[in-house]
Amino acid sequence: MSSGFEKKLAEISNIPRPKNYLAKASRIVIKVGTSNLTEEDSKISEKKIERLVNEIMALRKEGREVFLVTSGAIVSGLGLLGLRSRPRQMPFLQAAASIGQSILMKTYAEYFSKHNQIIAQLLLTKEDFMDAQRHQNLKNTLEALVTWGVLPIVNENDAVAVDEIRFGDNDNLAALLSISVKADLLVLLSDVDGIYTNDPNISSNSKPLRTLTGVTPELEAIAGGAHRGSGGLITKLEAAKVTLGAGIPLAIVNGENPHVIHDLLKGEPVGTLFVPQKLVRDIE
Repeated sequence: MSSGFEKKLAEISNIPRPKNYLAKASRIVIKVGTSNLTEEDSKISEKKIERLVNEIMALRKEGREVFLVTSGAIVSGLGLLGLRSRPRQMPFLQAAASIGQSILMKTYAEYFSKHNQIIAQLLLTKEDFMDAQRHQNLKNTLEALVTWGVLPIVNENDAVAVDEIRFGDNDNLAALLSISVKADLLVLLSDVDGIYTNDPNISSNSKPLRTLTGVTPELEAIAGGAHRGSGGLITKLEAAKVTLGAGIPLAIVNGENPHVIHDLLKGEPVGTLFVPQKLVRDIE
């Protein structure tokens, strides 16, 4: 990648973060991908789930409302079956998801119960957002759960949602959910420290893009060379387009870093934050 290209990328991210807005964000959607829930052996890590639960509960104690979008059902199912490799055939992936979802929720329930936090499971597909009546029913249910102080945990219904298993790792679902609940912020927990001008593992001159106001052709060019698997950069940029269009900021942060969400809300330069234009005008 040329130095001129990298320079242009660095220039478009040279804006301050809306610290006041982030500090006051009261309704947050957090999406956690499979990589942030598993160990190197691809098995679900209770230690990582406990760390995530603790950070969410710290947000709750601050008076913030949290909606959790989680992946991990397929991996949970494969682990119980003793399968080391991920099947390629869709029916087997769907079967693994149907087995693993209950295990995943049981693990979440165990750690949230230590904080006396009640949780609710919602398994959704794109049709739940596209159909007007189903979408309204969904919004009504979510608001009722929040009224009761229950923490909604959302996953795509992998047993029937073929496209969602292959693409996105819930990035797009999280974006749609953020709009439905009128969230103040969407946080995508990843295994990278945000977006860079180039692959930091390859280029020593790679620079982090900390704050962006949109998805540009330059960013899409980076995504074109990134991992195209489930949950790659491409789907995160697609999610950013969706939330920015609705005026909702989106952050990509490294979920392996302790307290990264709190650092983000304090306005610290962690990850990559996409800021809608309306907030850029209000930045002091």
